[in-house]
Amino acid sequence: MAGQTEQVLSAILDSIDVGRLNPGDLIEEAALMKAHNVSRTPVREALLQLETAGLIQRLPRKGAVLFKPTLEEFLSILEVNRRLEGMAAGLAARRLTPSNAVEIEAATRACENHAAKHGDDGPDAYYGLNLRFHGAVAASSGNPYLLEMIKTHGRKLLAYYRVAYRHPGAIAHSASEHRQLADLIAGRKADEAEALMTQHVGFDTVTVMDLLAAQG
Repeated sequence: MAGQTEQVLSAILDSIDVGRLNPGDLIEEAALMKAHNVSRTPVREALLQLETAGLIQRLPRKGAVLFKPTLEEFLSILEVNRRLEGMAAGLAARRLTPSNAVEIEAATRACENHAAKHGDDGPDAYYGLNLRFHGAVAASSGNPYLLEMIKTHGRKLLAYYRVAYRHPGAIAHSASEHRQLADLIAGRKADEAEALMTQHVGFDTVTVMDLLAAQG
């Protein structure tokens, strides 16, 4: 049963990560049961874990939907996520291993290559590369608890970060800052890396309102 619960949980998280599930989308138990050939119990256990993590919410007469933040909730989550990502970058600069350095550099080059080749095109493909970069930095922190916290909080904002890369110049700007971050981390400049990452993952209030509006 535990294996089936993990199977369903992993599938839902993957759908969030790639954008198949977006804020406010209904999560149908029957569809999950059919897709994974499982009973209702592991589906409900998976949904309970997601609800505990704040990734889904129960709405009257609607059921389970993917978490859709209000403006106040968005800003509160963003505040926490910025600090977590910044902390991870600072720790990565202090604890960088050779294998971590290779992965950060590879992820950075992938972002740069996409920006150079495609410009503003392919924002969804770029966002996958962006996740790889941020995941590499978080993994380099050497703190698995911090990594999981970043994943959980980040998933509440993924759809909005994805939309942001549709704006002209956003991909090139992101790739440029990834290079700056990679160089700071490789140079063991922890304070600078933390400060830049905190800035890098933030939005001003006007942009947040635009992103919320874009998600309906």
